[in-house]
Formats: sequence, C-alpha cells, structure tokens
Amino acid sequence: MASEGYATWLRREADVYYFAFKHPRVRWNARLVAVCAAAYLCSPVQLIPSFIPVIGFLDDFLVLVLGARLLRKMIPAEVFAECRQRAEAAEARRKYRIRSRVAIVASIVILALWVLAIIIANALLVRLLRRGI
Repeated sequence: MASEGYATWLRREADVYYFAFKHPRVRWNARLVAVCAAAYLCSPVQLIPSFIPVIGFLDDFLVLVLGARLLRKMIPAEVFAECRQRAEAAEARRKYRIRSRVAIVASIVILALWVLAIIIANALLVRLLRRGI
C-alpha cells in the first residue's frame, strides 16, 4: 500500500468485497452480514448521529471494520483470493481506460457552473446582509 494511494487501496478492497458478495460460493449468511453492514452505514437512524464531531463517525467505522472481519471469517480464503485477482484486474482496466474528451469537458463545465453558483449565492448573501435582512 506504500506505493499506491489510500483511495486506490480502499476502492480495490471495496471491489474485493463486492466480487465476494456476488460470488456463487458465498453462503447466504455472509451476504446477510454484508447487507446489514451496508444498510447501517446508509441508514439515517444510527446509534450515534453522524453530525456529532469525531464520535459520530466512530460507530460507522466500527460497523465497517467488524463487518469486514466477520466476512473474512465467513468467506473461504480461496474465494477471497479469486475476488482479489478480479479486483486487481478491474483496477488495471480502470487505469488504462482512455477518458473521452466529452467527459473531461463535461467535468469542467459542471465545475465552472458550481463555482458560478457559489459566487452568486455569496453575492446575494452579502446584498441581504447589507440591507439588514
């Protein structure tokens, strides 16, 4: 992991678990654990609300780590090895994929519109504050 970025490593690990979830040799109870962990992370109802600084995300992190460890124990090692190979192949395809000019231009246009919206919103806010709302 030293030579690659953390985001790349995290994406590859997510791919490994995705391929493991889809693998035909994975039993239903392992899939249930994965679905429950993902549902908790996406759920608006949580033990510790996410808007609380630091500890708000601590329960999410704990569920993610415990779910991953439990899945490692429930899924056979050879299935994980196969899924890791598939994830590395997917990462290699992602690296060598040629980005189209349309996607690059669309990204720049969206970014420019977003910056323009922020500037307009700030100008309107300053105008309202000067009037005394």
